[in-house]
Amino acid sequence: MWDLFATVRHRHSVRKYQTDMPVEQEKQHAILETACAAPSAGDLQAYHIYAITDPEQRAKIAATTQDQTFINDAPLCLVFCSDPQRSANEFAERGESLYALQDTTIAAAYAQLAAVAAGLGSTWIGQFDEQRLIEALNITAGLTPVAILTIGYPAELPELSPRRQMSEVVTFC
Repeated sequence: MWDLFATVRHRHSVRKYQTDMPVEQEKQHAILETACAAPSAGDLQAYHIYAITDPEQRAKIAATTQDQTFINDAPLCLVFCSDPQRSANEFAERGESLYALQDTTIAAAYAQLAAVAAGLGSTWIGQFDEQRLIEALNITAGLTPVAILTIGYPAELPELSPRRQMSEVVTFC
């Protein structure tokens, strides 16, 4: 088992998947279990995850994005939706406008790292038509789509993209 640091270093945005290799149920469960273990404000888990393996549903998701056709080839797509009202009930406006979004993105990040730890690849997609995605998946009223993760066995690994130097993004006080 890789340690966390190796997992983070081996995360790539994978856009080519082996179409003949589905993600095993055990790995799907482990990824979703990890997402649900992510920290959240007040332990409310103000999010909902749609797990899509059906090719027709994946095509509907792809149609809501701009030229992200690789979604069709990813055997598993996770759509992370925030639940602002759940957080608002406990934390008022700040819960609704910020905490629910934070909860959702933390859960998605945990899922992405869990996919890497399971020997899979993934890509985080934030560019989609929110209303079309809601309609395509019949997303429950009140939930807001935040991110789509495609997950599967990589057909190729892209080269590492350059990162800014730590000194450019971190200020020690």
